[in-house]
Amino acid sequence: MELREYQWEVILPALEGENIIIWLPTGAGKTRAATYVCKRHLETRERAKVAVLVNKVHLVEQHYRQEFRVLTDRFQVTPISSDSDQKFFFAQEVKVNDVVICTAQILQNALTSQDKDMHVELTDFSLLVIDECHHTHKDGVYNQIMEDYLERKLTGQIKLPQILGLTASPGTGGNTSFKGAKQHILQICANLDTAKIMSSQAHRVLLETQIPQPRKQYDVSQERPRDPFGKKLKETMLEIHRYLDAGSLPELGTQLYEQRIVELGKEGAETFCRKTRTCAEHLRKYNDALLINDTVRMIDAFNALDEFYQREKATKALRDPAERFLVSTFDENRAALLALANSVHYENPKLSKLEEILREHFWTLDGSRGIIFTKTRQSAHALHKWIQESTALARQGIKAAVLTGAGYSNQTKHMTQNEQQDVIKLFRKGALNLLFSTSVAEEGLDIPECNIVVRYGLMTNEIAMVQARGRARAENSLYSVLAKANSKEVSRERLNENLEELTKRAIEEVQAMPEKEYRDTITALQRSAIISRKMKKVEGDQKRQLHDPDTVRLHCLTCNMAVCHGSDLRTVEKMHHVNINPDFKVYYTATPGSVVIPRNFKDWRPGGSISCANCGQGWGMEMIYHSLTLPILSIKNFVVVTPDGNKHLKKWSRVTFAIEEFNYQEYCSSTFNLDM
Repeated sequence: MELREYQWEVILPALEGENIIIWLPTGAGKTRAATYVCKRHLETRERAKVAVLVNKVHLVEQHYRQEFRVLTDRFQVTPISSDSDQKFFFAQEVKVNDVVICTAQILQNALTSQDKDMHVELTDFSLLVIDECHHTHKDGVYNQIMEDYLERKLTGQIKLPQILGLTASPGTGGNTSFKGAKQHILQICANLDTAKIMSSQAHRVLLETQIPQPRKQYDVSQERPRDPFGKKLKETMLEIHRYLDAGSLPELGTQLYEQRIVELGKEGAETFCRKTRTCAEHLRKYNDALLINDTVRMIDAFNALDEFYQREKATKALRDPAERFLVSTFDENRAALLALANSVHYENPKLSKLEEILREHFWTLDGSRGIIFTKTRQSAHALHKWIQESTALARQGIKAAVLTGAGYSNQTKHMTQNEQQDVIKLFRKGALNLLFSTSVAEEGLDIPECNIVVRYGLMTNEIAMVQARGRARAENSLYSVLAKANSKEVSRERLNENLEELTKRAIEEVQAMPEKEYRDTITALQRSAIISRKMKKVEGDQKRQLHDPDTVRLHCLTCNMAVCHGSDLRTVEKMHHVNINPDFKVYYTATPGSVVIPRNFKDWRPGGSISCANCGQGWGMEMIYHSLTLPILSIKNFVVVTPDGNKHLKKWSRVTFAIEEFNYQEYCSSTFNLDM
């Protein structure tokens, strides 16, 4: 394996067994350097065992294919992803392989599993490689693994794996002061038990030559001179406001308005005021349409709103007066909104600016390759549709596709891992030369060098800026920030530039700390983190004992009907919350075959979606567990009623009563009168 001088420079302490963070720019070959460390580790250490941890599913196969497969001449290397059955026999895979590449969540599941086929100990490994290690903070899965590591370390356990972290930008952790940024860097180092942060010093000139920075420009667009479509949306929203009599609210079409309307919906749910909750839900959809109108085309905004109302009419009984009012209000305004959305006038100026950029950089059919980063999957698909319908851009030889994440969203269809890889493969071959992507393409993906990267109306942090810019690595490449003049997006990008410099200064300060001062600081931070973790666990345990499950009721979010007790609930695999009361099935309607999850599960498979038999509100899905059919409930679709009041919660972790783990044998014995 050949390494460049700057790669040798940063790995030397790791070759001697020290815990380090490698801090190199995107494209500088951090993964190649880590692969070499793994090779030397396996060659020189007895009973060596390596886990390479990534934070995104698609990176498992990518790291194996692009870098770690070179080790297979001498060592056993296996990638284990969430769609692989190998994860169910993780313990055996660890035994028979020298290197396991997997998501951090798969390792964490194995560390906490009671299943002998899956369970492993952290001490089964002699080296952990943590990719994109700046995510090792707060409640992230990397940090959950490292908290276990630190607890073992601070209680005197010596047989712990070596740690090798990789990052292009640790960031400032939201801090804007030098002191805060330095503290954040030290906390990341403490979380990873790092002895050193390694960056290239002696070979910095070579590194800068190998990884040239793109030219950066701000492409600002002006406001629409008039926006009759947006004005009509706001008039309709004000009509709903009058019906609701909600009082004053923030400016329509803003994130602040969305926050307030979400709070209003929560208040409506918890007070069982169906009118308030329903109006708030619909107002949020109108606000989404205003935000889409500000980002892409008027017709995209109209289609999003129209699709929402088509679903409402198809799935809801519409017996409630508020629902009927809201649907009829949209129907009354639909024709006018559609006519305005189809108008060739007053289209989004940002699209004209984007067309200018693309025409300039795709003037030749050969060689141009670009990524347009946008905030949502919805806007990525809308931009793709826009370019498909542009005859002018078609003549430029642009062949575009969408690249989005694999996680589930109620916004639009997710991409499977295979679909992602197919798009990247076509992009690499040149069959595609432009991607409309969400943040999935910012971090880690093996995407060829681009000569044009556009951040389209995005407002993110300095880490995302550095990652996106790192995609523009071709010679004479351009990094464009496209946003409205004097917008928050432009202000945030300027701030990110300052935060990037602040990160560099903070890291240099940490690197220059005297060894004893650094070590004492890290140890103090680690002790504090362990104490905080234990206190948080105690508080959580106490919180879950506040109420007797028999005294808790779950009510349907929409129609407010009480449908089950807290004592009817159990957890499967510590994460899926199911109702085991056989009588519960009278309260819901199942739609067979409506849920498809492109992954395998050990003991269960998805059934149909389930919804309230009374009002049509979606509740979750069925789980076919062995031979049993159990309904999995999503807590956000219910109001939790306790003796102390009502709560509309987003996560099951916030409930105030204990939920036991599901016992299959016990359930079968009691339900079917079997003598077990």
